[in-house]
Amino acid sequence: MLERDPAAVNGALASIPAEGFSSLSPGGGDVKYPREFYAGVAARAFNDAAAAHASFSTARAITEKTVRDQPDNETARSLLGQIDAGHGRKDEAVREGRRACELPLSWDALLGAILVTDLATIYAWTSEKDLALEPLAVSAKTPNGVTYGELKLDPKWDSLRGDSRFEKIVASLAPKEN
Repeated sequence: MLERDPAAVNGALASIPAEGFSSLSPGGGDVKYPREFYAGVAARAFNDAAAAHASFSTARAITEKTVRDQPDNETARSLLGQIDAGHGRKDEAVREGRRACELPLSWDALLGAILVTDLATIYAWTSEKDLALEPLAVSAKTPNGVTYGELKLDPKWDSLRGDSRFEKIVASLAPKEN
């Protein structure tokens, strides 16, 4: 994806099991990252709106059930927020992303950094550039937060490129010369 190579991305998507990936949420419960979520992210990156919409619709049905069954599962809520953002459901996306970051995380700084980065993604994907930059700046200063390579290469940040505030965050993470 970072190389923006559609053939390589399609090969990677084909290698994901049909049921997707499962992950235990530190807050408890199981979170399934459906293959369709990754397909939606890829379609979005390659500007295929119809494929992104279809993939995110399928991923949403799976993830929404997890959130219904586990309403305090912050990882599932964050994933649902990203799916909703990719699906064009701005209000729902922002609500889920914020809710994920409000759930108790004081005991898990690593997950907190991931959720804050996910919230920045949600804002970036919903054309809320100004709102995306604040959590992104927090993530950049946090262990397990966003990295220089991610900001420099990942298509999910394309909408922020060229903004001096974003470029400042990227520069703050650049490798330092000795």
